[in-house]
Amino acid sequence: MLPDTADVVIIGGGVMGASSAYHLASKGNTDVLLLERNQFFGEESTGRCAGGIRYQFSNEIDVRLSLHSISMLERFAEEVGQEIDLRQCGYLFLLSREEDVKVFQENVALQRGLGIETEWLSAEEVKRKASPVDTTGILAGTFGPRDGLADPSGVVQGYVKGARRLGARLLTDTEATGIEIRAGRVCAVSTSRGRIETGTVVNAAGPWAAAVGAMAGVEVPVRPLRRQIAVTTAIPELPDDFPMVIDFADSLYFHREGNGVLTGMSNPQEQDGFDQSVDSEWELTHLERAVARMPVLDNAGILNRWAGLYAVSPDALAILGKVPEPEGFYCINGFSGHGFMHGPICGLLLAEEILEGRAHTMDIAPLRIDRFMQKGSAKEYAVV
Repeated sequence: MLPDTADVVIIGGGVMGASSAYHLASKGNTDVLLLERNQFFGEESTGRCAGGIRYQFSNEIDVRLSLHSISMLERFAEEVGQEIDLRQCGYLFLLSREEDVKVFQENVALQRGLGIETEWLSAEEVKRKASPVDTTGILAGTFGPRDGLADPSGVVQGYVKGARRLGARLLTDTEATGIEIRAGRVCAVSTSRGRIETGTVVNAAGPWAAAVGAMAGVEVPVRPLRRQIAVTTAIPELPDDFPMVIDFADSLYFHREGNGVLTGMSNPQEQDGFDQSVDSEWELTHLERAVARMPVLDNAGILNRWAGLYAVSPDALAILGKVPEPEGFYCINGFSGHGFMHGPICGLLLAEEILEGRAHTMDIAPLRIDRFMQKGSAKEYAVV
């Protein structure tokens, strides 16, 4: 049943919304209402992602988010009570362009300076670690041994169950349709099932963040961008310890999925939009490149395929925290393809900001929405 009031209303039931609800409730504020318009939590971007987690970023704040978030995922089963199939099989980046080699050398130095044991690999070392991938044309690579994979559905369900256990209310089939502002602050949310008075609204709407922001008169610079995935039938040649392999120049990746391979490749010509159907023409291009890089795929069939949406910000960094106005409106948006892995820590940081006036586990000043009114913000380079 829809309540008449709530201290906090969260719009969006993916990993960001669920994590925010859980961490607010775990800090003692149980008068939290999460609204998901779909039938199930986490069925949009979170449920359609590849499930990767990594420390290997080019921007210090992304690396620091990973330091906290991956540690939280390592403790997830014990602390939240939900198994998430955590597999730290490593991320192996393949580098075929000189300009990428230079940037990734700087990235490794940054990561090592923050205590992460990223390995720099020669072309020969990449060849040994990447088998059965064809490493023709690869100049060098990097390997993060504690990078890997986790189950997005497990993480969302863990936070949903945990938040409910603590007393928060989480509703599906309930769409937010408007946000009321009075005297410069949030005062209510209208939904498909009624109206809720509230002084705090969290925009956790993923690729739909701009539309939710517009309800409050806030320009949230997030655009939806389609990405798609294919999963193959069994590949007997695949080693048990096969890592997440990323051919960075082509934004082409592979990881083990059961006895087969999950593979994706970003389309550089993709236009903004909410279409989540599989583009068969691009799939053909993707699979041709995938077979060229990993020839054993030519002997496998396609078991499953799907498409989902990235929520892309102008600098590929998150938009996190309160907005200048209206008072009481908060963002947790724009993760540009690495939201799942940062969901745990960002939900915690947002809960700190809402309940304590500021996030203290990490400084989130570089992620505030008003940075886009300034010049010179550093973009994230390691985007797939």
